[in-house]
Amino acid sequence: MTAPAPQADQQADQRGGRHAHDDAGAATRDIADVAAVEVITTAAVHLMSAAAVKCGLAEDLPGSPAAEHLDLDEARKLITALAALVTASAPDLGNQHARSLRDGLRSLQLAFREASPFPDAPGEGPGEKFTGPVS
Repeated sequence: MTAPAPQADQQADQRGGRHAHDDAGAATRDIADVAAVEVITTAAVHLMSAAAVKCGLAEDLPGSPAAEHLDLDEARKLITALAALVTASAPDLGNQHARSLRDGLRSLQLAFREASPFPDAPGEGPGEKFTGPVS
C-alpha cells in the first residue's frame, strides 16, 4: 500500500503545477534525443524562412501580397545571423548539410541584393563578412 501524497503535492496537482513540471521534464528529455546537426539545421531553416519573407519572396496570398512583408533591414539581420551560423557550424555539419545551407544562404544574399534599391558594394552585403562577396 502506498502512502497518500502530502497536501502540498495534492494542491500542486490541482493547480497544474505537477503537470507543468512533468511537461518541462518531457521537453528536456525530447531535446536530449535530438542530434546537434538537426538542431542547427532547424534553426538555419527558420532563419532562412524568415529572411525569405523579409526579402519579399513569400507567396502572394489573397489580400496580402508578398511585397507587404518586404523589410530589408530585418532581412539583413536574419541573413547575417544565418551566415554566421552556417559558417561556424559547417565543419561539424558534414558536407551534405553544409552545402544545402550554403546554397540557401547564397540564394538569400542574391535575393537581398536584387530587392535592394541601393545594392551594397561587393563584400558589404548581409553576411558577406562571413561568406565573402556574393555575386
